[in-house]
Amino acid sequence: MSRESTGGVERWDRRRLLATLGAVTVAAMVLLLGLGYAVAGTITTVGRPSAPPQDGTAQQVAALRPGPARRDAIASAPMLAVPPQAGRGGAPAALPAPSITVPAAGQVGPAQVPTGYPPTPAGAVGQLAAIEVAVLQRMSVADTDAIHRAWADPGAPPAADWELMSNVQAFLASRAGQDATAMPPLVTATPVAAQVKGTDGPHWVLACVLLKATARAATTATVAYGHCERMRWTTTTDGGGRWVIAPGPPASRAPSTWPGTDLAAHAGWRTWTSDPKE
Repeated sequence: MSRESTGGVERWDRRRLLATLGAVTVAAMVLLLGLGYAVAGTITTVGRPSAPPQDGTAQQVAALRPGPARRDAIASAPMLAVPPQAGRGGAPAALPAPSITVPAAGQVGPAQVPTGYPPTPAGAVGQLAAIEVAVLQRMSVADTDAIHRAWADPGAPPAADWELMSNVQAFLASRAGQDATAMPPLVTATPVAAQVKGTDGPHWVLACVLLKATARAATTATVAYGHCERMRWTTTTDGGGRWVIAPGPPASRAPSTWPGTDLAAHAGWRTWTSDPKE
């Protein structure tokens, strides 16, 4: 028997309890990484991704002069729509995807987030990944707010509307996040792929990072999570500079695909590699 009845109250055995907690952890991860907010209308057929838009978006962006209109067009251009299960696993591709070489951080910056990335598109990718990893691994509303204040320009979406803040809130509100009878869930996040969606001059980049995130509570759940941000290079008081989250509406949702799959390559993800000079 998997459960007994005592005075009308059901008592579950350990196997069923762990199985249930495992399902809770997976559900929490789905919420954490935004998959629970997927809009049904973006999925054309269950289990199959929609085709990339064929509306000439890239040509339209290329024809725009540098400035706010071009940046908004890059940010709002739709990316490949994929079903939620695309981020939970998949068969390895027969051919490796192209790679992107990302420099390492050279120091620790505000809110204890790694920084020191160069003023290049790959540097913007590296800084965004550092911000995302810090948010997800700390898994704290207060820390997420502090990171946002340290790394978002005025005019960027406020912390309350930030996708990463919504992810943290969703996870902490889940049963896995609230369970006080076990050790607090441990979340680890590792960048595994990235892409540069577009640029507007040398100091503005629409950077996208694909993370592999794992939550360990009663059991372990791992999913892939894609996220994009407008990034702007700004000069610091010491005469150097750093990448920060730039003003403007949020970018369109990035495809959360399992790394190393054909679907991930089709979505534009390039395998993350570290700069060999670092």
